[in-house]
Amino acid sequence: MFLGIDIGTGSSKAVLVDRDGEIIDSAVVAHAVSLPKPGWAEFDAEEVWWAEVGLLSRELFSRNDAVDVAGVCVSGVGPALVVTDENHTPLRPAILYGIDTRAGAEIDELNHEIGEEVIFAECGKALSSQAVGPKLRWISNHEPEVFEKTARWFGCSSFIVAKLSGAYVQDHHTASQCDPLYDIRAGEWNEPRVKEIAGHIPMPRLAWSSDVVGEVTAQAAEFTGIPQGTPVCAGTVDAWAESFSAGIRKPGDLMLMYGSTLFFVLMLSEFRASDKLWTTAGIEKDSLTLAAGMSTSGSLTTWMQQLFGGVEFAELLAEAGEVPAGSEGLLVLPYFAGERSPIFDPDARGVIAGLTLRHSRGHLFRATYEGIAFGIRQIIDFLEAGGEPIERLVAVGGGTQARLWTQIVSDVTGRPQMVPTQTIGASYGDALLAAIGTGAVPPDTNWATDGTLIEPDQRNKEIYAELYGHYESLYPSTREHMHALARVQGRPKIQDSPEA
Repeated sequence: MFLGIDIGTGSSKAVLVDRDGEIIDSAVVAHAVSLPKPGWAEFDAEEVWWAEVGLLSRELFSRNDAVDVAGVCVSGVGPALVVTDENHTPLRPAILYGIDTRAGAEIDELNHEIGEEVIFAECGKALSSQAVGPKLRWISNHEPEVFEKTARWFGCSSFIVAKLSGAYVQDHHTASQCDPLYDIRAGEWNEPRVKEIAGHIPMPRLAWSSDVVGEVTAQAAEFTGIPQGTPVCAGTVDAWAESFSAGIRKPGDLMLMYGSTLFFVLMLSEFRASDKLWTTAGIEKDSLTLAAGMSTSGSLTTWMQQLFGGVEFAELLAEAGEVPAGSEGLLVLPYFAGERSPIFDPDARGVIAGLTLRHSRGHLFRATYEGIAFGIRQIIDFLEAGGEPIERLVAVGGGTQARLWTQIVSDVTGRPQMVPTQTIGASYGDALLAAIGTGAVPPDTNWATDGTLIEPDQRNKEIYAELYGHYESLYPSTREHMHALARVQGRPKIQDSPEA
């Protein structure tokens, strides 16, 4: 059997799968992102990520015989940045992907030093809060003592690979999101950029996601229960492992991942680039993808659930289901954590427009789903404009369990969505990568099978077309106000005097 482990934004999951794709057992543990300052999003890589790998593995092997494990592969949130000493001990909390927007000044700095056109040509995308290079520069600028002590740097999955096997590697896909350190056309580290940004820190060797890069060490075996000597594959970013689990393998295949954030992965037939999207290496050798991501999705609906006093999701869904399409003129811009694609604006803020005393929490909950769906439609339009026709849309992630949400997305976009039979996610893709990497199954093995097909309801086409027009114009018309309010939010709090 094969062990797949995924470290997500809201939880970590592990699954044991046999060579036929049948799930033997699974385990999950929840966690929360640390948000210590406005625009910061972090995790303790040692005390959360690595600790949960041990916790999940030991739970699975309390019910299953570990001796049968033939390979392990790990995916994780990304691109993230973990800096460590030579013993792989983190020197500070891990800095997360695009939802961490602290490095805005460093993006400007690198654009000025290197040139925006040069970066786009070398990386296939513009620098944004998603990129790792500016985050590494931020550490150099703001925490020079940490930077000087840094001997290794990792993504989320490669950190776990190092803890399991001692290997200092990075998979090509994750590397291709470490702009501007990786040359997307050459498929190698970009040495001039490495010297400019990483300085004294050596680069990890590159591997493809299913490549076996090491074996579980005695120390890791004692901590996790995974047998010493078990092959360890390079792994990758969670969204790409999830796309692999869903059978996104051919040009024109698009994965829409409903998670804490929303993510898109479109397989390409040839190199394409857009200033609104991310061109990246795929996880199979010499493959390419076009990707996009929204900063909020499930995290926004969870926030709203908490705002309503922790009412059960089923109750909110029922109330939202009674509200007509269009939420009776209520419109939400879902930029509650800034936004990644397609506006790349860390200072964007959420907007609720058209709110009246008539609107209920059911209206607001449905309008939130609809606002996210309008963002999805906007990004899909950019993906197709990028030159690759979308032939198939596969929906994955925990959000697919809310049928109302997926139906709204199909209604807004006018596109059918296929939800696979198996929706356990990235950890399932990891297990498949482990099976392929160890040679237990052929490289073209696909465990995904079609499940539910969600067709657009044409009765809602007109109202959603009207509201989408307002959605597209609402951000440009409120951007200056958003930015002004973001500046207010970023100011230090004025403490009341003891006499007050």
